[in-house]
Amino acid sequence: MNLQKNRIEEVKANGYQLDFANVFNLAFENYKKIALYAGSMILVFSVIIFAIIAAIIISIFGITALTTMLNPENLKAETTSENFLLISMLGGILLACLVSPFTAGLIKMAYCAERDEEFHFSSIFEYYNAPYFKELFIATLLITSLSSAVATALSYAEIELIGSLINYIVSFFTMLTIPLIIFGDLKATDAISSSITIVLKNPLVLLGLTLVAGLASIVGFIGCCIGIFFTLPFVYSMYYAIYNEIIGFTAEDESQGRENSQN
Repeated sequence: MNLQKNRIEEVKANGYQLDFANVFNLAFENYKKIALYAGSMILVFSVIIFAIIAAIIISIFGITALTTMLNPENLKAETTSENFLLISMLGGILLACLVSPFTAGLIKMAYCAERDEEFHFSSIFEYYNAPYFKELFIATLLITSLSSAVATALSYAEIELIGSLINYIVSFFTMLTIPLIIFGDLKATDAISSSITIVLKNPLVLLGLTLVAGLASIVGFIGCCIGIFFTLPFVYSMYYAIYNEIIGFTAEDESQGRENSQN
């Protein structure tokens, strides 16, 4: 998508205007269209991932050891072995990398919702294919490795709150990385640096939008925690809406996108 890349460079150079209400309305309208389907997909995917992780941990450590390790008192940095912390950190990074194409599929779902296009079950896994999987994996690896390393170091220093804050900051400035890869066809490192540059052009409005999206997703915990699976898609709908309002799409972009999906 050469036109997409040209507009991305233009936005990075000249900045952009962003209307809070327009972005929120687009995100909310798309969310209403995908909430049930996307929420069901997240729920099923989460159950499958949890079952796989539990099976792996039990096969390695055993049920008794697993129960001991999951004791809240044993999860503190000062009482947990360095080996276990390292394994947990590496496992979390690997999991995030493997889940990132699924997240990309949810953002693509919001794209299809705006155009009232049919979205198939297999479509949500289309980014597990080349060339997107490699770039999504590398980008997530770089971002989560940085966040995890900082969080772990600060946890040892007993200042977890600052570690969490830094994680949120990293997530905020890199939030457009996945859309830039799947829509802008950027490489992993270019997508990360471009996301940071774009966010810095208008951070206050973007911060407000992401805070609203985060708070809206947390509403799912009220009453029944399972509701989080059906409010979480609003976050991905918001990421799409932000990208759409900043970079946008043309008929030529969408035609090229369809051709790339078919190849």
